[in-house]
Amino acid sequence: MTVKHNLILSEAQVRQIIKRIAYEIYERNFNEKSLAIVGIYDKGYKLAELINAELGAINGKQKTKLIRLDINKQKPLAEEVKLDVELEELIGLPVVLIDDVQNTGRTFAHSLKALLEVEIKKLETAVLVNRSHKLFPIMASYTGYELSTTIDEHVEVMMGKKIGVYLH
Repeated sequence: MTVKHNLILSEAQVRQIIKRIAYEIYERNFNEKSLAIVGIYDKGYKLAELINAELGAINGKQKTKLIRLDINKQKPLAEEVKLDVELEELIGLPVVLIDDVQNTGRTFAHSLKALLEVEIKKLETAVLVNRSHKLFPIMASYTGYELSTTIDEHVEVMMGKKIGVYLH
C-alpha cells in the first residue's frame, strides 16, 4: 500500500502565512516594549524563528526574545518541559507560544507548565495548521490554516531546505 502525499501548502503559501501571523502578533502587541516568542522544538521552534524574523522586519524597535521550549510530545509527563532561558527572563512579558500543528491541544496544554511558573503578562498561541481535534481547551490565538481531517490522517510540516505542508 502506498501512502499518498497531498500538498496542502506550498512554500510561498507558508511564507505568506508566516508574514500574516507576524503582522497579527504585532497588531495585538504593538504597544509592548518586549515580547517573548517561544517555539516548541523542533518544527514549532523553526516556525518561531521565521515569525520572529518577520516581526523584526515589521518593527525593529520592539525587542523580541526567541526562546526554545523542549517537550516530549508523545509522552509529555515522562520528561521535564524545558526552556532555554532562565524563567526570571519571562517575568512581566507577553508570551506567544508557537507550534507547527495543533491537533488535540495536548502539547500546548503540557507546555504551559513551564511558562506559568513565573508571572508573565499574557499568553497567546500560534500555529501554522490547526486540525481542530480538541481534547484540551486550548484555542490558537493565531492560526495560519484551518484543516478538517480525520483522526487517521497525518499532517506533515516540512521546515528545512524544503518548506511545505503535506497530508498523508
